[in-house]
Amino acid sequence: MCVRALLSVSDKRGVETFAAGLAELGWQLFSTGNTQRHLASAGVPVRSVSELTGFPEILDGRVKTLHPAVHAGILARRDLPAHMEALAEHGIAPIDLVVVNLYPFAQTVARPDVTRDEALEQIDIGGPTLVRAAAKNHPSVLVVVDPADYETVLAALRDGSVTSELRARLAAKAFAHTAAYDAAIAAYLADDPFPPTLPLAFTKAQDLRYGENPHQRAALYGDFGQFFEQLHGKELSYINILDIAAVSELVEEFPRSEGVALAIVKHTNPCGVGLGATGLEAWEKAFATDRDAPFGGIIALNAPLDLPLAQAIDEIFSEIIIAPEFTPEALALLKKKKNRRLMRALRPVSQEQGSGGRRTPLLLHSVPGGVLVQEPDRAPLDQEELRVVTKRAPTDDELRALRFAWRVCKHVKSNAIVYAAADRTLGIGAGQMSRVDSSRVAVIKARASGLSLQGAAVASDALFPFPDGVEVAAEAGATCVIQPGGALRDEEVIAAADRLGMAMVFTGRRHFRH
Repeated sequence: MCVRALLSVSDKRGVETFAAGLAELGWQLFSTGNTQRHLASAGVPVRSVSELTGFPEILDGRVKTLHPAVHAGILARRDLPAHMEALAEHGIAPIDLVVVNLYPFAQTVARPDVTRDEALEQIDIGGPTLVRAAAKNHPSVLVVVDPADYETVLAALRDGSVTSELRARLAAKAFAHTAAYDAAIAAYLADDPFPPTLPLAFTKAQDLRYGENPHQRAALYGDFGQFFEQLHGKELSYINILDIAAVSELVEEFPRSEGVALAIVKHTNPCGVGLGATGLEAWEKAFATDRDAPFGGIIALNAPLDLPLAQAIDEIFSEIIIAPEFTPEALALLKKKKNRRLMRALRPVSQEQGSGGRRTPLLLHSVPGGVLVQEPDRAPLDQEELRVVTKRAPTDDELRALRFAWRVCKHVKSNAIVYAAADRTLGIGAGQMSRVDSSRVAVIKARASGLSLQGAAVASDALFPFPDGVEVAAEAGATCVIQPGGALRDEEVIAAADRLGMAMVFTGRRHFRH
């Protein structure tokens, strides 16, 4: 019995070896255009698909496999005599293996200079149709879309062990391949960032050891590797990846022109943030905020990590250290601890791009039966947004401290309170059910670290519902407050600030983080 394979691939990795193996097993090979030329140049016996269709490729290759002689050969059920009789009546031979992967649409539209015409030419029509047809009829037709499966399929054919499980697994992979392809096209063409149907598809990057807890399975999907390169240490965990994202977004609040910014995060909450002329100075300010929590934490900075900073960090255990670069001496020292992960930041996470170089506007959070979707909270605090609501306006020094505190506060889990100077955090209260309790926690943390809050600025991620939060801040020594405003009791809160001699600024924008 003659067996036939149709091969038409954009990704030609290993296809000549796979095709040669098929030929050795007696398969007849048919192919299209560039794939046929590629196989023939490698000495693989291959015939044009036009020999099956009796029709040449036309329209610059847009039409070549869309023909009954191809699709009837793929879709005919071998267990139905009527189907096989129809093939015989029309002189159509069955096709038993389809090897197809699609035009590189996603790679093409990722180019910032791509034109619409170039993108449209990379929309594959015949390829997805071949893949779906073969996958639909997978009990009779093998479908291969991933070069990583060539060796497995060839081995199964050689020893006659092509199981129904293998066929089903390859078919599922084939449908996922076309789904991801269509999602990329829909995302590129869509004008609405929140369309009626959300076209998303992610390729698995790696399995993770487990999720938040050892009994939870987990995996990483997408292009996380475009943003970070791991230089040292064991594999990242689910929680590690969450922390890396959180600390990177936080440190990117501070442009390099302002100095070296360093942030320490634990369980996605900041433990401390510092600005300095050097990495060591920034570290000392950030670490001083909380000398206990950074143990086992995640550290990120916006400048190359040098030896003096590496020596300071090396004194405590840190899960992960992230920097745009590491000096050779710093890297050598930090690599001495095998459980410490070292990550090079390749590009800003706040500049994530979508297809065609467009900003990806979505954050996703799963809920029962679906997902919540929103834009990232990346709106900058511009000077024009600030509104002084108290009798006393903040001084220039206080204003710098307020702006620093506000940028950190938006990265603290709500309810969030941050006490800060112009170049460092002094106390952080995160995630309390009551805002006044977050303020008290921040004071407790500062005092535990031996820090004075005299003259500190206070940021609140959302409005103060009562004057008590401001009163706690003033009692601790704070002299100025930044908050969104908008509470029913704003007048009482402002009056309390005036009575206490504090300056208060409203931003009109809150920064809940859940």
